[in-house]
Formats: sequence, C-alpha cells, structure tokens
Amino acid sequence: MPAEVSRALGGPQAALEPAEPPTQPTTGTRLAERALRLGTVAAVAAAVALATGHAWVLSLAAAPVVLIALAAPGSTRPTRAAARVTVTPQRCFEGEPITARIDLAFDGVVGWIDPGVFAGPGVELTDVRTEGPVLTLTFAARRWGRWSLGATDVDLHDAGGLTRRTVRADLGEVEIFPLPSDTELTPVPTRMPNRLGEHTARQSGEGVEFVGVRPFAWGDRQRRIHWPSTTRRGAIQINQYAAERAADTVVLLDAFGDVRDPATGRSTLDDSVRAAAGIARSYLRSHDRVGVVSAGGKLRWLHPGSGGTYLYRIVETILEVRRDLGFHVPQLDRVPPPALPNGALVYAVTPLADERILDVLRDLAERGNPVVVVEIPTGEPKVDPADQSAGLALRLWRLDRQALRFSLVERGMPVVAWDGSGQLDLALAPLLRTGVRGRAG
Repeated sequence: MPAEVSRALGGPQAALEPAEPPTQPTTGTRLAERALRLGTVAAVAAAVALATGHAWVLSLAAAPVVLIALAAPGSTRPTRAAARVTVTPQRCFEGEPITARIDLAFDGVVGWIDPGVFAGPGVELTDVRTEGPVLTLTFAARRWGRWSLGATDVDLHDAGGLTRRTVRADLGEVEIFPLPSDTELTPVPTRMPNRLGEHTARQSGEGVEFVGVRPFAWGDRQRRIHWPSTTRRGAIQINQYAAERAADTVVLLDAFGDVRDPATGRSTLDDSVRAAAGIARSYLRSHDRVGVVSAGGKLRWLHPGSGGTYLYRIVETILEVRRDLGFHVPQLDRVPPPALPNGALVYAVTPLADERILDVLRDLAERGNPVVVVEIPTGEPKVDPADQSAGLALRLWRLDRQALRFSLVERGMPVVAWDGSGQLDLALAPLLRTGVRGRAG
C-alpha cells in the first residue's frame, strides 16, 4: 500500500484537519523503483570491478543493464493515459459512505496499478479496491460542509515494472449535510397566520378539537348541535372547535464565530447547524413554512417555504457559513424584512458569545416577532482550583451569563439550552404549555 493511501487511512482525526493540496505529478514516462534498484546494483558491481581489478565482477552488472535496456520506448509500454471519475452520491449526510469510481484508459500493456489517494479534509478514506483498469475508492463523510473530495495519483507500471506513468484524477466536490437534531415538537406562537394547517389555534374555526359550545346562529349546520347542553338550557347550542392553522417559522443561525468547549471539544457552530436543521425538519413535517437566516461574516437568507424537499434548500443555504468565518461585518443588527414575515416565529440558535447577535435579537423583539433563543453552551473556562482569584473570575463569568439570559427573558424571549447531546424536545417541551408570545401576541 502506498504511503499516500496509508496516510489517508490514518483515522477520522486526520481527516478533519485541513489538507494541503498535493503537488502536481511528474508528466511523462519515468523509471520505476524496480529499475532504480537494478541500476544501483549495476553501478555497485561496476565500482567493485574497478576497485578490485576483477573483470568477472562486471558480469553481475550485465543482467540489470539488459533489463533496464528493455525499458526503452517500445510498443508495450503505456504512453498515453486518461481517467474518468464518477462520484456517488455527491450529496449525503454525515456518516454516510461516498464511492468514487475511477475508470482508466491507456494504450500499451500495464502490469499493475499503484494508487496514491489524497483525501479531502471533510472525509475519511476507508477502502481502496482495484479491479483491472477500474479503481474504486470508498470514503466516509465525517463533517458537514461543502468539501473537496481530494485527488488520486495513479501510477501505471509496465509489464516488467521498470517504468511508470502517472495520471491524476480530480475527485471533485461533495456536499455533506449535517445530521438534524432529534426533535419532533413544534411549539407555535399565540397568533398564527390565517392559513390552514395542523396546529391548534386559540381562535375558533373549522377544526376537530372541541373547545366549548355557543348559542345557535343563523347558518350553523344541524350536525353541529350539541344535544346534551341544548336539552339542559332549553335553547339550541352548537359545538365550537378550535381552528387549525399553519405557522411561519424562521431559523436564525448565529455564524459570527465558532467556539469550542474546553472540556469536550465540541463545536458550537456544528451543534448550532444540527439544531437548526432539526427545527426546520420538524416544522416542515407539520406542513409549515420555514425559512432560514444565517447572520455572520456574510448575511445569507432563504424566504420561508414548505415541502419535503425544502429542507435541502435550507441546508444548502447554511453550508457556506464555515467559509464566512473569516469575514468581518462591523454593523449587522437587522434581519432583512423579506426574510422575516410579519408575526413569524423565530428560533435564534446561538452560543450568545458575540455582542452583534444581541443587537439582532433586540431588533427582533422591537418588531414584535415571537422569538425563542436556543442557547448552545460554550462550556465554562478552565481555571486552577487552587487559584482563588481564578475562582472569583469564574463566578463573575457565571453571573454575567445569568444576567444575559435574564435580560433576554425580560424582553419576552424564552431561553432554552441544548448541549448537542440528547433530544432537543426536552428543551422545547415547556414552550408547549402557553405558546410563544411576541409583542403582537
């Protein structure tokens, strides 16, 4: 197995580190390692013959010289080569396998194929198989994002193994989607748009959930008469049902930075993206309209839409946030009005580690939109237990975080915490009791 393949199979940690692009391979035909070893034997035999004066030692160099002479240009050595790459699938979720098939085309006779694989930073090479002129590479998707799959340098050795020719196959890019968080609950605002859906509203309407009775009005259907109450009161009473409405939901993703927990090494950006994808998926399953806004180095947003395939459009919108971390926008404190329908429920997924996201949340509260803050904990700073001043500083840091959460709750924005493990439903469950209120609610 070549050294390049061995490094690519080193493990998942090596796969997550940024990889330097491989240097361009040498073009044309050149001697292989076997020819170089034979040449070394011939040169050593000639040097020994000259040093000792024994002519018979030169016979040891005859065989290597003859074999190297056979490596001269001829009709059996490959002189032209090309590679065609097929990658399936080009879009997948984290943990799923990716297969790259390389079909080689060449002239002459090839003794064997020696691949050197340079895997990209977001994938891990797990298997390499060679069947004639077909090379099959299997990768495992390790980290969400839009990544280069890497490149493969294939050495084509002639039948004698004395010369080789290298052809490079660029494997292209793949899109790795984050695994959505495990959530099914869909808290709704107290006021929802007048659009038919699956959520029970507080207003009466054409639903299936019984909420009470009322006196008969002209035009009511006879089948809605509530006979027990009609008999007791001596007047016709009509069943009253709650309306069923659909919600507009916008997921606000904080991409101003990426903070790693000192204790576990978890990335707040990774957990934020997975939480955003899980929230979007749960509301899309309820036939609601869902949009996304990523506030970071570059503002990206997608107008709310619905449908089973809309989740992929939402995820594609936030795949670029990892590349936006190097940019800096000093004044970004508003969400564009087209991205935020009136009265839409906003989920702000943030570690609350940047002052600019607080300005965005303050603007949302002033607009009157119901806002839920999903906090991704950054972990506590590491301090020396024996250092009294460090312990005091840690206590002040905790009090500052509590004050920050209290200020958000005072503005009408409930704060729930999710550390990236377990179900997000456990954090969202308290919101089902009363609904989410905004200034207009």
